[in-house]
Amino acid sequence: MKTLHEQITDVIAEEPVALFMKGTPQMVMCGNSLRALQALHGAGAPITTVDILPDPRIRQELSAISGWPTIPQVFVKGELIGGADITEELYASGELQAKLDEALGSEHSQEVKVVTLELG
Repeated sequence: MKTLHEQITDVIAEEPVALFMKGTPQMVMCGNSLRALQALHGAGAPITTVDILPDPRIRQELSAISGWPTIPQVFVKGELIGGADITEELYASGELQAKLDEALGSEHSQEVKVVTLELG
């Protein structure tokens, strides 16, 4: 089994758009997570979400990897974009759409999937 560190870095590296959030798209547990999700959805992003709530180690490991203390955290093609405020600002200015098109090509799908990390 991969370590938690490896699982998180795999999601960041392999998923076009990763959103580490509190809850899931079906049951969002935090207003900031919802705002980031809505901005990504509005920009037409394919979103892969990871719920950080099942275990405090997920958040600790994520913050150690990204150097960003708060949740949510949005990554596009492995690059930390930021949290809810930054993601909303980029969406409002059109920069988020441009960044997605640049990173993923303009023909990206708008699917949402949930990745569950295996906790040993």
